[in-house]
Amino acid sequence: MNLSSALHKKIFEIVSLSSKKIKQESYVIGGYVRDFLIGNMEESKDLDILTIGDGIKLAKEVLNYIRTSSPKKIKIFKRFGTAMLVYDNQKIEFVGSRKESYHFYSRKPIIESGSLQDDQNRRDFTINTLAISLNRENYGELIDPFGGLLDLKKKILRTPLNSDITYSDDPLRMMRAIRFSTKLRFFIEEKSFKSIQKNKNRINIVSTERIIEEFNKILLDKKPSLGLLLLYKSGLLSIILPELTCLIGIEEKNGYKHKDNFYHTLEVVDNISKETKNSLWLRWAALLHDIGKPLTKKFYPKIGWSFHAHEFVGSKMVTNIFQRLKLPKGVIMKYVKKMIRHSYRPVALIGNDISNSAIRRLLFDIGKDLEDLMKLCIADITTHDMDKKNEYKKNIYLLMERMKKLEEIDCIQNWKSPISGNDIMKAFHIDPCKKIGIIKKFIKDSILEGKISNEFSSAYFIMLKKGEELGLKKK
Repeated sequence: MNLSSALHKKIFEIVSLSSKKIKQESYVIGGYVRDFLIGNMEESKDLDILTIGDGIKLAKEVLNYIRTSSPKKIKIFKRFGTAMLVYDNQKIEFVGSRKESYHFYSRKPIIESGSLQDDQNRRDFTINTLAISLNRENYGELIDPFGGLLDLKKKILRTPLNSDITYSDDPLRMMRAIRFSTKLRFFIEEKSFKSIQKNKNRINIVSTERIIEEFNKILLDKKPSLGLLLLYKSGLLSIILPELTCLIGIEEKNGYKHKDNFYHTLEVVDNISKETKNSLWLRWAALLHDIGKPLTKKFYPKIGWSFHAHEFVGSKMVTNIFQRLKLPKGVIMKYVKKMIRHSYRPVALIGNDISNSAIRRLLFDIGKDLEDLMKLCIADITTHDMDKKNEYKKNIYLLMERMKKLEEIDCIQNWKSPISGNDIMKAFHIDPCKKIGIIKKFIKDSILEGKISNEFSSAYFIMLKKGEELGLKKK
């Protein structure tokens, strides 16, 4: 098959001419070829050029051709024998063909120069072994030694060589298999998937950072549940995130049973993904929002199952999870903890008998993240009873309208006390002390409870009153 139509970019002609000049065979290989054949070029951001010889030498020769039109720089990675440059807003990586061998306790390969076939042998899946010749004698010819084209048509993920060896040599490929399956909606060949199950514990030799990089890509998919379910069935999820697999199962007692909180979580993550395109950390909050349930699960004979305070317990578990998985700390971790800790609060505020002060306190505690919290709240509605689902959503939207009106009046979300600590010290001529904190808290509580308006004059009046109670006198 000739795929000259895939080589419409000027860079391919430049690479072809450069290859001929330095007498090295060259091919475009991997993702670009795969994406062209499935008609998904929007996803194809990088371009991999394989040469039988010195990749850095070819990159330098290509640079000589394109320098005349505009100045370009080349990045050289001597350790890996690769080079990268940007041309026409696309990253282009040049690599010499190679073959690899592995030690059992490391996924870092021992690299030697090799042929085109050697290089295709070492790749993860048949659909990524596809190559298009850039050589003058067979320009545009598809090289497909493992039936990758047929696998693309059948939507199958399969390793080019023995899958046990492929996954054992580089266990990260197990994560990549699941990520590709999720992204492309491909089926992992049965033998290949059994090999993942068999080799799942090999994932422990892979760095946490690389595992989480793949995991996050799965979580950012349009339908993350596809990948999460495969991670569970493969056994990898119980190794990476056991807190999630602990949610699996339904228990029944005296005619009472609870839902399967694992599958509920998958639905919540899918729901939140429909509302957010790139909000990775809101998706993490959705993923972890129920992890406190196994620790808070109790049965009451006349009531049924309870998971009281699971959101508070779950939010405390986030710190250890983030540390173990080497996820970002600081602002991001605090955000995820906050989303989980308050995930049930909006539901508790539904109803006409709820006071404005309770809603103000939610607005104050959540601040600028209110919209995300409400998205999480709506995503958490997973009942398949459409009447109930519509009723729950209706109540949430009514609460949101009520919050909006209160916020317009009181401006609580970006709240800043109308009275500062300096105002208090100046009024009573005192130095910093505990009484200042007591007065500031009293002012805040008075505003949130609706006893005074959120303005200086009202706050100043009760500041003086509280100060007198504390034995302070205005000077």
